[in-house]
Amino acid sequence: MLSGIVFWVLAVIAVATGVAVFRVDSMARATYALAASFIAVGLTLLLFDLQFLGVITVLMMVMEMAVMAIYMIMFMGMNPALMPMSMVHGKRPALVVSIGTFVVLAGGALLVDWPTRRGAPAADLVTSLGEAVMESKMLVMMTVSPVLFATIVAALVLALPRSRYDRMGADLRGRDLDRGAGR
Repeated sequence: MLSGIVFWVLAVIAVATGVAVFRVDSMARATYALAASFIAVGLTLLLFDLQFLGVITVLMMVMEMAVMAIYMIMFMGMNPALMPMSMVHGKRPALVVSIGTFVVLAGGALLVDWPTRRGAPAADLVTSLGEAVMESKMLVMMTVSPVLFATIVAALVLALPRSRYDRMGADLRGRDLDRGAGR
């Protein structure tokens, strides 16, 4: 009973924040709404005992939205990121394409003759899924994390208007150039 209530609450949050991505009037708010939507989806996956997929969804989407927010601040500053703007471009063509895509996918799901299962499922589906996904890509996954971290640090360094050299002088001896010392 409790898990059913939690599922429906997370489902409503995921859909509402997904709709909010296209209804809010700024890039920053759309980014935060998208992050909240994916967090709700990741928590729903955890509710279904899909720990690997749930944690990966939450971690990847939060990191992705953090990188997006950092680049927004770096290239636009926070004020333009909060300025009103339309998050939907080409509304009529997008609506036609989305309805067409839905009809094709729903038709495929309903009309395709699905094969019957051969063999028995693995004893631990989460472990077998993790091995299937990660086995040949472990080196890639181990290098992606530090690269993402370096990207975030580099973006923050580029986004800062001043560095420690501006505040303390080229020799870093503590002359605070804002107060006129050393000028």
